[in-house]
Amino acid sequence: MTTPADAPASPNAVDVAAGVIVRADGQVLLAQRPPKKVYAGFWEFPGGKVESGETIHQALVRELHEELGMRVTRAYPWVTQVFTYPHATVRIHFFRVTAWDGEIVAREHSGIEWQVPGDMNLAPMLPANTPVLRSLELPAEYAISNAADMGEDAFLRALDRRLADRLMLVQLREEGRSRADLRALGQRMVAAARGHGARVLVAGDIQVAQEIGADGVHLTAAQLAAMDARPPFAWVGANCHDEHALAKARDLALDFVVLGPILGPSGGAGHEPMGWRRFSRLIEGYPVPVLAAGGLTRGHLETAWTHGGHGVALRRAAWRDPPAN
Repeated sequence: MTTPADAPASPNAVDVAAGVIVRADGQVLLAQRPPKKVYAGFWEFPGGKVESGETIHQALVRELHEELGMRVTRAYPWVTQVFTYPHATVRIHFFRVTAWDGEIVAREHSGIEWQVPGDMNLAPMLPANTPVLRSLELPAEYAISNAADMGEDAFLRALDRRLADRLMLVQLREEGRSRADLRALGQRMVAAARGHGARVLVAGDIQVAQEIGADGVHLTAAQLAAMDARPPFAWVGANCHDEHALAKARDLALDFVVLGPILGPSGGAGHEPMGWRRFSRLIEGYPVPVLAAGGLTRGHLETAWTHGGHGVALRRAAWRDPPAN
């Protein structure tokens, strides 16, 4: 299998490998372009052009060593952005770099700065890099409510526990409930999440999302297919099962998608598990962060990252205690 990390460069644009270098505290590295270069003084994620005969991953390793003196030891394929400058069209393959050897120093840039996603204060940013800044605010785990199986009180206790453990993104999805019951549960979820700085999205019901002051809405696959414009929320995600849905989500400029099922059921009827191989193929070159779903646990995070995913969406597994170390 050719994974996104090993994919050869495409001749249709100038292919660039860029590293979103992430420290253990979540901060990411930005570098300032030096004088006499195009867009001098602009801030960017470091990287450079893919040379003939290189894979994109090889170009990333080489460029980050040349520019920053670091030796990449762990990098995950992430999102791809295409941007047209006056002088060229570039296809930027972003990797999340989470481990390296050596001290990072500015060998070719005017300076480097560590920044907190969602609270960056450097300007101006290189235009081709700007779209990924919002994607950096998306957590790697997306937990879906399960009050129907657990009972509401038990679910809310589990929610409090997970929020205290830094769960940052939750979806309210409870099929078969009346709108009044859904609203009441959603209000309690929003109140709990606010106390921890977490976000709540509502699955399928735009009206309830508006009424409870949710941070966004999560579209079903059917809703996505019928949409002709992005709903007016700060955060919008959608369920996808194939390349057509992925293309629609991209065209509507959604913030993220959940793709599956991967290994088992993910709440949608009639879809056979696609496995990691097809997951990887479907999202190669995709500009929107993708969360894997269907038969997964938190233990599948590493696998999702390796195959180009942003993280995992979980329902039952989200509320179970993690295994003891």
